[in-house]
Amino acid sequence: MFEFNFTEEERKLRDEVREFVKTIPRELLIKMDKDEVKYPKEFLQWAGEKNLLGLRFPKEWGGRGLPWTSEIIALEEIGVLGNSLACLYSLVSIVGEALDKFGNDEQKERYLKPMLEGKLHTAEALTEPRGGSDFFGATTVAEKKGDYYILNGQKRFIVGAEGADFFLAYVKTNPDVDPKKGLSVLVVERDMGVKVETVYELMGTKGGGTGRIVFKDVKVPAKNLIGEENTGGMIFNQMMIPERMTSAAGAIGLARVALEVATRYSDRRKAFGRAIRRFQGVSFRVADAISALDAARGLVYFAARAVDLDAPNRRRLVSEAKKVATDTAWEVINHAMQIMGGIGYTTVYPIEKYLRDARLTMIWTGTNEIMNLLIQHEYYKEVLGAREFGRDVEKDASMADREDEKVYE
Repeated sequence: MFEFNFTEEERKLRDEVREFVKTIPRELLIKMDKDEVKYPKEFLQWAGEKNLLGLRFPKEWGGRGLPWTSEIIALEEIGVLGNSLACLYSLVSIVGEALDKFGNDEQKERYLKPMLEGKLHTAEALTEPRGGSDFFGATTVAEKKGDYYILNGQKRFIVGAEGADFFLAYVKTNPDVDPKKGLSVLVVERDMGVKVETVYELMGTKGGGTGRIVFKDVKVPAKNLIGEENTGGMIFNQMMIPERMTSAAGAIGLARVALEVATRYSDRRKAFGRAIRRFQGVSFRVADAISALDAARGLVYFAARAVDLDAPNRRRLVSEAKKVATDTAWEVINHAMQIMGGIGYTTVYPIEKYLRDARLTMIWTGTNEIMNLLIQHEYYKEVLGAREFGRDVEKDASMADREDEKVYE
């Protein structure tokens, strides 16, 4: 834990969220993982009653006006409940970002405020069947007809397809321009005609009502447009911050408790007359896991601070945080299962569920391959665009003056 670096207020928040997490019935988690619960609205209602949703947003709309670093503290604690509830908790932060940053007061009053109270439930309609990572290849179309938009198309892998009250939908409003300049964002209420075609059976992260939704001549009031028409690309770029920061923080919480379970087990379980933690094959695996987890957690908190300060390299750091945290979570939970052996592969312990949950984190909100693409792109811009340097170390080589050997073409 990094609590030595927390302020008194941050420590109190951490303890407050921990106490809330303790109140969540184990029966709910078990039923969700068995697909006996499709969308646990009560979880969001409970969190809303405790004023624990959308902590970053202004108090005027029901938030607490806290920085990203505080929200990361809360998200890490929520992450111990598993990926499904952490995702539903995060969606308030993700969709709330668009409403808070780009919505008008009427939209905030109608959607943001009740969402933070846990009275309205949201989903993000982003991914389409023909384009996963190719977001700007979206084909869902919204045609303006007077005071309304007419939507046609479909979205899939939508957490909350079954259960959410409204969707934040990315739609094509100008098909004749660069896709990055022809998308818009609309709030689409379920009762406007959204149809659920499929509810997926998932390997993990179950119980969130993940499915495919269809818009067929869905009539959406023009007043539900978020921001200006054809600014969806800009909104999307902003939305990737909460998308990826929430994924990173939740993954850290998930991996943390998996390692704690395995560590306690290794102190109790005996083989060949002694606790298995006494064997280097086990204890060194614990050392590798906690070292990787601490490094990932440090990066996540550092990225959160960069976002709070609007640092110029925040996009790279956010992508790094998502990639490293989710890759590390997968690695750490695998370590935990290996330490526990066969019993870790059963439902006697929650490790197998954590492993199933963690696998998705490396895919959603932009695959980790897409994170690599963004990271290298941003870093090249930083290095090649730098105007000031420290020491010119290229000159420290003994043959640095041989310009004829420096062939680039």
